[in-house]
Amino acid sequence: MKFEDPRKKEEYVHALFSSIAHRYDLLNTVLSFNQDKAWRRFAVRQSGLKSGGYGLDVACGTGMLSFEQAKAVGATGRVTGVDFCEEMLKRAEDNLKKTPYQGIVSFMQGNAVALPFPDNTFDCATIGFALRNVPDVRKTIEEMARVVKPGGKVVNLELGKPGALGFKQAYWLYFDKLVPVMGRLGVGLKGPYSYLPNSLKHFMHQTEIRELFTELGLAEAKNYDLTGGIVAVQVGTKVD
Repeated sequence: MKFEDPRKKEEYVHALFSSIAHRYDLLNTVLSFNQDKAWRRFAVRQSGLKSGGYGLDVACGTGMLSFEQAKAVGATGRVTGVDFCEEMLKRAEDNLKKTPYQGIVSFMQGNAVALPFPDNTFDCATIGFALRNVPDVRKTIEEMARVVKPGGKVVNLELGKPGALGFKQAYWLYFDKLVPVMGRLGVGLKGPYSYLPNSLKHFMHQTEIRELFTELGLAEAKNYDLTGGIVAVQVGTKVD
């Protein structure tokens, strides 16, 4: 599915994630073969967050990447998660109650393309499995860079496009055929997990995202392929 009007995409994505919020975490774990936790840990390691730091998690969803940040900043740090979907934020708040991070992590509603924070506020900004869903990729990265302090990191964790012959074909077979079926069984709806492979097909390659980081002024932009390239992490440093 490809959207010509960014507003239509935003409306569709909001409705989609509202419909799957109650099963989102479970299905992420199942569909990733429990690799999603390791991917989030890797992304936060690239963020440079340290004890006492202040992290931002954009399009935080149910809060899992926010909680990973909380491990890095510790009891003296803070993490803010922001998302535009009320149902996902409700789930994040429920998840927070089950963690030791109350008082460290807070959630609020906001839009990735117009973050409700002053310039130079955070030590890092992450976004996990959401960049392909925003209405404007460039604006989202610009906003993340804007609210990060000079020297801070912007980090994107996203599904990638593997290139190894054989593995690539097996991956797309799984993604195209099995993921929609498993998703439908998990949430009882056909659409959401059919959108997933389609959203990736029309999205940039991970190396193109790294190049966009550089184009937008983020220094030392790097791309890391994980698990054969089915997931990738891009990281860049704000220089001024």
